[in-house]
Amino acid sequence: MLLLVIAYVLSPIDLIPDSIPVIGFLDDVIVIPLGVALAARLIPKEIMAEHRAAAASKFPSGRPRFWRGCLIVSAIWLVLTGLVVFMIVELIRRANH
Repeated sequence: MLLLVIAYVLSPIDLIPDSIPVIGFLDDVIVIPLGVALAARLIPKEIMAEHRAAAASKFPSGRPRFWRGCLIVSAIWLVLTGLVVFMIVELIRRANH
């Protein structure tokens, strides 16, 4: 099931073409989460419980929190966004002179 969802995501054929504003992305927003949920339901309960227990033992305080990593990735994105904006502004400025 998960392979079908991945194939749908990568396929150039959509139920509703993405070129239609807003509505074109609704099929992706609906079909993909439903496919992933169905794939998760198809996993036997014993296997799911086993892996959830293994994950819980790795993080006894709950969900993992990697704030440093989040900050590093955010900083990289901000710097790259700033560079792209700077380059676009420079190109526009040079084109006008």
